[in-house]
Amino acid sequence: MTPRRGFPPRTGRSFPLRTGARTPWEQQEPTWRQAKPALIDAALKRATTRPSGNWYVIGASRDITADRPFGRTIGGVEVVVWRARSGALTAGPGACPHLGAPLKDSRVSCGTLVCHWHGLALDGSPFAGWEPYPAHDDGVLAWVRLDALGGEEPLPEPVVPPRPSTATVDAVFTAVGRCEPEDIVANRLDPWHGAWFHPYSFVDLTVVRAPEDAAAEGPQSSQGPLGPESGEDPDAFAVDVSFKVAGRLVVPVRAVFTAPEPRTVVMHITEGEGATSVVETHATPLAPDAHGHPRTAVVEAVLATSERPGFAVARAAAPALRPLMRWAAGRLWRDDLAYAERRWQLRSTGRFPG
Repeated sequence: MTPRRGFPPRTGRSFPLRTGARTPWEQQEPTWRQAKPALIDAALKRATTRPSGNWYVIGASRDITADRPFGRTIGGVEVVVWRARSGALTAGPGACPHLGAPLKDSRVSCGTLVCHWHGLALDGSPFAGWEPYPAHDDGVLAWVRLDALGGEEPLPEPVVPPRPSTATVDAVFTAVGRCEPEDIVANRLDPWHGAWFHPYSFVDLTVVRAPEDAAAEGPQSSQGPLGPESGEDPDAFAVDVSFKVAGRLVVPVRAVFTAPEPRTVVMHITEGEGATSVVETHATPLAPDAHGHPRTAVVEAVLATSERPGFAVARAAAPALRPLMRWAAGRLWRDDLAYAERRWQLRSTGRFPG
């Protein structure tokens, strides 16, 4: 495919930065006509019909260590996860079957979870009415399968989107908002808001392909393939955008957004610097707050890669880079959670314009 918009060739010798003209925020081309509520809503509804197999992201894989458990309440279901002696992920109900102690506050000893109230030990096998949940560690994220909550036909593994085949630097950011998972997904299925709502990060954003275009053109538009294993996804959004670096320096890329399952939206970089890098946004329902309002955890995994020889240095510096990557994701989600919470507020009061 021929690069567009000045995308640098994908070689180790090219320079990724470009100098972009600075358009004042208020002089950008309006995108509200293209961001049709019916189009976004239709893409959202199609996403919700895709199977999840009842799998939910519980958190970052590296946050679950050998010496302590990790707990989260998913859709009102209290869950605890820990590492078995082999390092495998183990999951189950978060309340001790004896007197209901919160197992997330207990200890792990040689792969066995030991309740801190009375010493009841769980090795991950059924015991005293405690039954394990299926768990999956994909190397970046930890998942748990909750069949009673999901109510779908179970799948043996979660629907993990295609990831870079080369080495990556990954980081996982988590935040919680007062909204439902569909509000998070709807935010990600509206790429038109990027340069308006996040001017500190994005400029020159153009949606070059949207689902209604795909319906008219067939599974592959004249713009070319959409991305790894998603070239025939008629629901994909393709976006040309420049990431701001400093001053007028920008990095132009093409990004493709897809929703492989009801609570996940994935952004693949298909052209430009970092091609094949991925940002996965997962929405996990939590327990309602004290007022009965819904709460959702945004668990966003960034898997960055590059063909440049110098990327080995970035990989070596990954522990220092991860906080910066989480900070960048957090700055965007500060605004996007406000977007999602506002959407839920309007929906819950019957005032949503869509």
